[in-house]
Amino acid sequence: MRISMDIELKDVPGQMLLALQPLSECRANLITVVHHHQKRTPRNTMPVQLVLETRPENLELLKARLEANGIRVVRVGEQRFRESVSVVLIGHVIHTGIQDTIDRIDKTGFAEVVDLSLSMPGIEKPSSALIKIDAVGKEELQKALAILREVSAKKDLLMVLPIGIQA
Repeated sequence: MRISMDIELKDVPGQMLLALQPLSECRANLITVVHHHQKRTPRNTMPVQLVLETRPENLELLKARLEANGIRVVRVGEQRFRESVSVVLIGHVIHTGIQDTIDRIDKTGFAEVVDLSLSMPGIEKPSSALIKIDAVGKEELQKALAILREVSAKKDLLMVLPIGIQA
């Protein structure tokens, strides 16, 4: 089963290794690691998001081993979204209403904008946004990209997709 897990690490050398060792010991297959080194939790730790595959019977042992290593397990859940893509939008992203763009995708129920990074070099200059979209499957991801393409055309935004991805 595919699991998403949020953990917290202390900002000291070796913490990531302490988090990854139990995954190996419990024969979990690590799919993704997102290490937010620049962010801090209220407990002054660094949030890390993991996506892994493991047998359901190994999950409690995995959590126990992480916590025995001093790694705080904040959230564990079966991953709903299995497909994702990052898209760059260039133009007057903010002035044309980025919230509306996000809402159009989020309201589908099968896709969500899960990350957003903005660059705004000046008021009159074009801005850019890196948007990560997660979806429940490949077909649904294509539908979300079609929505984004339609919105981008209406707002006169350039939509840049990764090589090999078509909208």
